[in-house]
Amino acid sequence: MTLAVDSAPVAVRSDAVAFEDLEQYRRELTGYCYRMLASAFEADDAVQDTMVRAWKSLDTFEGRSAVRSWLYRIATNVCLDMLRGRQRRARAMDMGGPYRADEFKGDTLPEHAWLTPIPDARVLPEDGDPAELAAERESIRLAFVAALQHLPARQRAVLILREVLRWQATEVAELLDTSVPSVNSALQRARATLAERQIDETDVRTADPDQQALLARYVDAFERYDIESLVALLHEDAVMTMPPFNFWLRGPEEMGKFFLGPGLGCADSRLIATAANGAYAYGSYKPDPNGGFMPWAVQVIEVSGDRLVAHHNFIGSEMFDLFGLPAHLS
Repeated sequence: MTLAVDSAPVAVRSDAVAFEDLEQYRRELTGYCYRMLASAFEADDAVQDTMVRAWKSLDTFEGRSAVRSWLYRIATNVCLDMLRGRQRRARAMDMGGPYRADEFKGDTLPEHAWLTPIPDARVLPEDGDPAELAAERESIRLAFVAALQHLPARQRAVLILREVLRWQATEVAELLDTSVPSVNSALQRARATLAERQIDETDVRTADPDQQALLARYVDAFERYDIESLVALLHEDAVMTMPPFNFWLRGPEEMGKFFLGPGLGCADSRLIATAANGAYAYGSYKPDPNGGFMPWAVQVIEVSGDRLVAHHNFIGSEMFDLFGLPAHLS
């Protein structure tokens, strides 16, 4: 993954720094904090804390480094503080299973146990070189962010800064108040850990017409609740997760049984397209007994070639607020 980002120092006087000079970095800082924390909500909190700390300490900023580097230093310290003594966030596949469809009991885990999705619009530029956008989407894939959580916090920061944001080792050493050899050693250990994780390879969202047609068939099958057509789109090793339910499935057969069994309440649902973690995503609305459709889950759909390989359902109305999706459909 290569994200070309210019981090060259710029001479800036503290009395010349306006709030806009800080605010322009919010999107990329959110992406950095999200990779560190694996929670869109915590990433927003971390960036807001970073901005407040930066604004309050502008009088101490002497312009020896770029405003951007200074903000990343603050953001890194905020994230390291938030991660101290904390259980790592994970996907359902990291917690046991897979299960059979008839084993669904409705058991849940608290919010802080789960990796949560993030809207592409919060972390990715609105336009740019297609190759760079593809690389950025790769770096926020659910599988990659989940793998990052297996790294100690400082190793995580080193790997993101060096491998994703393409900072020089000298820049990272200065940011972390350490030496270049220490940075290089941390990077080597982080790479080895990630290599052991065997991160799933999936295709990121593109304008490819075949990919678009595949997703159109999925939406059509799901909204008609044609489960036979839906499971025909699944890879033989496709997975389905449903945080906060401590439960996941593997394979079209078990997923089909679930849709026609415990998941039957999703029949007649409606989907609204969005984008999350470099992948296709949909706000899924279930029929409301009082009329219309009520928010149920944000689906993150991962594809590989001509098949769907993952159907992640992040359940809860707070997800709809995060993605700017309607609170109800008439």
